[in-house]
Amino acid sequence: MSADLGCEHEPPVLGLHCLGMAALPAVGGKAANLGELISAGLRVPSGFCVTTAAYRQVTAGTAELPWILDALDAAELDAERLAELAAQARAALLASPVPACMAAAVTGAYHDLGSGRGGGAVNDAVAVRSSATAEDLPSASFAGQQDTYLNIVGADAVLDAVRRCWASLWTDRAVSYRSSNGIDHRAVQLAVVVQRMVDAQVAGVLFTADPVTGCRGHSVIDASPGLGEAVVSGAVNPDHVVVDADGEVIERRLGDKRVAVRARPGGGTEQIRLPAGVEQPCLSDAQIRELAALGRRVQDHYHVPQDIEWALDDTGTWWLTQARPITTLYPLPETTSSDGVLRVYFCFSLAQGLTRPITPMGMAAFRLIASCASKVVFGVDVSDRLAGPPAFAEAGQRAFMEVTPVLRSRVGRALVPRVLDVMEARSAVVLRRLFDDPRFAVRTTSRWPFIRRLLVLAVRFRIPLQVTQALVRPAAARRRVWHIGHRLRATLTAPADLSAVQRLDHMERLLGTSIVPIMPAVTPVAGSGFLARALATKLAGDVLSPADMDEVLRALPHNVTTEMDLRLWALAGQVRADGTATAALGAAAPAELAQRFIRRELPPVLQHGLDEFLATYGHRAVAEIDVGMPRWSDDPAHVIGVLANYLRLEDPDLAPDAQFARGARAARSAITAVVGRVRRRGRLRAIGVRFALDRVRELVGMRELHKDYLVRVLAHVREQLVLLGAEIAAAGHLTEPGDVFFLDLRQVRAALAGADLRAVVLRRREVYERELRRRQVPRLMLSDGTQPEALPRLDSAVREGQLSGTPASTGTVTAPARVVLDPVGARLEPGEILVAPSTDPGWTPLFLTAGGLVMEMGGPNSHGAVVAREYGIPAVVGVPDATLRITTGQEITVHGATGLVDLPAGPDRAQP
Repeated sequence: MSADLGCEHEPPVLGLHCLGMAALPAVGGKAANLGELISAGLRVPSGFCVTTAAYRQVTAGTAELPWILDALDAAELDAERLAELAAQARAALLASPVPACMAAAVTGAYHDLGSGRGGGAVNDAVAVRSSATAEDLPSASFAGQQDTYLNIVGADAVLDAVRRCWASLWTDRAVSYRSSNGIDHRAVQLAVVVQRMVDAQVAGVLFTADPVTGCRGHSVIDASPGLGEAVVSGAVNPDHVVVDADGEVIERRLGDKRVAVRARPGGGTEQIRLPAGVEQPCLSDAQIRELAALGRRVQDHYHVPQDIEWALDDTGTWWLTQARPITTLYPLPETTSSDGVLRVYFCFSLAQGLTRPITPMGMAAFRLIASCASKVVFGVDVSDRLAGPPAFAEAGQRAFMEVTPVLRSRVGRALVPRVLDVMEARSAVVLRRLFDDPRFAVRTTSRWPFIRRLLVLAVRFRIPLQVTQALVRPAAARRRVWHIGHRLRATLTAPADLSAVQRLDHMERLLGTSIVPIMPAVTPVAGSGFLARALATKLAGDVLSPADMDEVLRALPHNVTTEMDLRLWALAGQVRADGTATAALGAAAPAELAQRFIRRELPPVLQHGLDEFLATYGHRAVAEIDVGMPRWSDDPAHVIGVLANYLRLEDPDLAPDAQFARGARAARSAITAVVGRVRRRGRLRAIGVRFALDRVRELVGMRELHKDYLVRVLAHVREQLVLLGAEIAAAGHLTEPGDVFFLDLRQVRAALAGADLRAVVLRRREVYERELRRRQVPRLMLSDGTQPEALPRLDSAVREGQLSGTPASTGTVTAPARVVLDPVGARLEPGEILVAPSTDPGWTPLFLTAGGLVMEMGGPNSHGAVVAREYGIPAVVGVPDATLRITTGQEITVHGATGLVDLPAGPDRAQP
């Protein structure tokens, strides 16, 4: 049905049977999806849609709305201001008149609907439901953001409900949701669905994939007597059923179902108390199978997992009242494997401290490096090096590696979790949980293949000789590694007269041949320090406690990241001593000062100091292992912001250089004390412990150097890509030079040959921006989408009000928390506890003023943990959802020795 009474060129009313996804701009996501279901032959209550044209006509006559929209465009509005503007918009819409022609169209459509009653309809009762244009979409469901009105009877009541639906586009929650998801308030329009009410005996929600664990092979059903509103609104504890791919029930939990929502005679709904003690399920096993099969039909139509609302009437007929994509599911890994075997994937980029998505070019670099690693480490050639080895996978624009062979190997089970224990401890816990899964039972029990490969690598890279040299002559070993770095930097040049294709070949050679062989030539030096640590622990026994070892590891020398931080602190001292530089640093935002630096307009002390710092460390960056991320030399705003933060630290005892010196003295005192206690057990043993602990101090600090070399190569590759991007943009095949980082290496070659890739870049930027807003990334996931960490809690023994992680740096501190998701521009008050998803060297300048550290990722030897120990601040790492469960300003307590974080008691406690 449709009616066009001259209100606009577009009809204000359309029948649901006329609609599909192509009509989304006119009818919104909910109505478009209902039309799709009808066209697919699925049973949907009949109805019509009041289109977005009607909404536009009403809002066009609402004088207050333009200035409200202007106010919403302001940056960084707080929750209180958003709520205030939302209330003003609602009031304005509710007061706006509905044109007579529009009212007549809605009334006529309603009467037509009532004249064709049947199929479960209740008299003339209808459901009136909001349908926004940014709703029920693959990228944002907007579930529950706008209002629904049930059992509406009479034309006047329908018109009133339509008006209230329009106003619900401006509820506090809807405005906040749009703001947090970066959706333009001006771009969202609202349509309204009017459907016959179903006389539901049982209703509820069906997810065609498990929204908690992510498993695509399971369907989840929540069911309760009466209307589905009881389930959707959370007014009842429904029956909860999990069904496998064959329709068999694998989990059933009966709810108490004390309340049912029923239609009231004459309109509206009411909650009815049901008798207690009734433990009969709402649905039989046969009905569950039917419903699960119906859900699979809907999913097959849309090709993505669906969140479905359904109702079962008194004749046993199934009705679908809504279907939308499940937008919270983490994307499945994209791999070259297609044999259907269940696989396990480990998030490599997350373990490296990178929570944000990786640019397409960053991913392309990873693939090429991984191909080289496959050849060097495992002796396996990759047929398509640009695609990466079969074990490499991408999911949600993060890098994953398949670890199924680890689980199937006795050596892998023994070795890899122990590595993760010190690298990313929470991942080790999750990985070990899979040991009991019979689907990943051990198949390889022999150690010899692993030992043979290890011997080949040891001989090829002379690792025993390197370790011996490092332990006997640590200074000579360090000089050898530094010399490797000098030779590497000499290769990071490209003649200016190279053609574009030659420049691309040069980059691919660096990524595909230069980086990986450097690692076994460099890492054994720091590895020798860890061997010395293990030797000291073995010789000293219980005399050397974990707290003692933490003291020994404080203020380690020869750490390139620590040296960088102290160099920046020294520059802050120079700026502090110069009034002009200090005034400039406090008078403008870091972004503006960065532009002045590039134009060479800063005061001399600040300009030259930044020049010298960036000459040495300009290749570093936040999220620096992604070649697509700007280096500090490209944009020094972050460095300038840290400098400004340093100037606010006035207590000389908290000065980083003073703390570092105290840490070095404390480490030497700790060694002396430990050796003194060991001497009581034997003089030779004491000599061995002193030797081992001295080597720990001499060598472990070198652990950051191999990554510094890697980042130098990536920075050079980035420089070359910028040149190529400029050339491609000048030819009109990209919009701007930076778009090159949203291509892969094959596409760059195609663009140089004349391919126009602007549309590709636009799509990828949209996905990248969406992934930037994703807060949770799985440490491990199965190829069917299951996230093992989302299965029953791993830390159920932790008492209420505590978060549990891995001890990283001893000590206890109570202080306000500062949740920082991105260090660029972040301000940390001296003594505050830094709460972060993870850290890399780009974060460490913040450590100099932090009183403690809590990280969602990492293990006791991850980057953040090591730096925290070196700076002597208590730290706990591997705390799930720390940035969600802790809020800025909360006073929390970090217990670095036990791995626990105490949250405040009472109403201010953050909720998970």
